[in-house]
Amino acid sequence: MVDSQSGRALSFGSATLHEAGGRIGALPARLKPAFPGARLAGRALPVLAPVGDNLWIQRAIYEAEPGDVLVVATTAPDEYGYWGEILSEAALARRLGGLVIDGGVRDTAELQTVGFPVFSATVCIRGTLKDPAGPGAVGRPVTLGGITVAPGDLVVGDADGVVVIPEDRAEDVLAASKARVTKETGIIAQLRAGGSSLELYGLQ
Repeated sequence: MVDSQSGRALSFGSATLHEAGGRIGALPARLKPAFPGARLAGRALPVLAPVGDNLWIQRAIYEAEPGDVLVVATTAPDEYGYWGEILSEAALARRLGGLVIDGGVRDTAELQTVGFPVFSATVCIRGTLKDPAGPGAVGRPVTLGGITVAPGDLVVGDADGVVVIPEDRAEDVLAASKARVTKETGIIAQLRAGGSSLELYGLQ
């Protein structure tokens, strides 16, 4: 279902979806596009990665279905470069929808060349381990900034940030977003005609 929702969700944008849904699902503001123009929308596949170890992320690439967005939480805030050019190429070959990671990435110039959409908390060159016994998971809910992300949730990222909409609310939020955009289009027309935002929103 989310595949059919992705295009509509991107057309509304992360901020509109967040507001129309009742101010829900805003992931931490530190999560930014790794390169200009990166945008994503798709089903969430949550990943828990041990600190300084990206093996579970690599496993997730091959467990994910086409269109899935990997949403990665790390077990500690230490800075590492969990993702780079090679993993972007691997994810692109698997036709995944994107990456959101509350951690670092590197090779940012190459990431832009590859074009696979990546959102991260930081950029860091520090290398990672690959411990087969490391404590991690693929497909179990993770929490980023107080927001729980479950498998199948709708994830949308653009220049403004990243929002997560629970799977069972996605259609309702998309409908509310369409109504919000229609209303705002009318308000903009009135502002251009000389109206006051205070009057239009009843704030006087």
